[in-house]
Amino acid sequence: MYKTIVLTGAGGVLCSTLAHALAKQGHRIAVLDLRKEAANTVAQEINKDGGDAIGVAGNVLEKTSLENAKIEINNTFGKVDILINGAGGNHPMGTTSNPFFKMEDLDNNTEGFKTFFDLDPKGIEFTFNLNFLGTLLPTQVFAMDMVGRDGCSVLNISSMNAFTPLTKIPAYSGAKAAVSNFTQWLAVHFSKIGIRVNAIAPGFFLTDQNRALLTNEDGSATARGNQIIGQTPMGRYGKPEDLVSTVQWLCDDGAAFITGIVVPIDGGFSAYSGV
Repeated sequence: MYKTIVLTGAGGVLCSTLAHALAKQGHRIAVLDLRKEAANTVAQEINKDGGDAIGVAGNVLEKTSLENAKIEINNTFGKVDILINGAGGNHPMGTTSNPFFKMEDLDNNTEGFKTFFDLDPKGIEFTFNLNFLGTLLPTQVFAMDMVGRDGCSVLNISSMNAFTPLTKIPAYSGAKAAVSNFTQWLAVHFSKIGIRVNAIAPGFFLTDQNRALLTNEDGSATARGNQIIGQTPMGRYGKPEDLVSTVQWLCDDGAAFITGIVVPIDGGFSAYSGV
């Protein structure tokens, strides 16, 4: 059965790939992004390939913006069946410069150097809002269409950081842990009305947000990039296409008895002790 699917943050690399894949299954796709131009570009590509999509501007941190987006989607495609909460990200002001604190860090006056004690509350707030509130608010708006109807679900995007936090990024790790916890809570909360709620937890995928952190200008891996690959048994970064089959499975009616799970898609990262 073909459905109307809303993807937030769908102007980005990962969710645009999911949008294309779901459109090829015949679903109607609402590509929602803060950047209207990016949303339109993805929707136009889908339509050119024979799919059915619209680009919609929407700020996942502003309920009014989301409600306006919902009106536009409802007018074009009818009620929403599936929501994929793909918007998220980190902020440099919520990130430490070093993985471990050392006494000499207190005397480091290098511009931009940050210890735990220098983390900016605004950067941490931004990261928590974008990842957690940016999941909760779209769900409040779009899940209203799902109440009392069969075959509806919400799919959140968590992270490997939610299982075991990575060094240097406490705000992002904590925010994604909140997304995983919220996924389980909401699955239970919605269980009596048949709305399923699940999440995927991607491992390490090269995106516009982390490319500079993981690769050098010549394309070689940074020290942190090498550390990540060394901790990933499959020995590579994920490709956006690696997410597709799991997302299709969790969105499909064949997964009707699956709710409240967080599925790692990580090349074995979460299973490996490092030894």
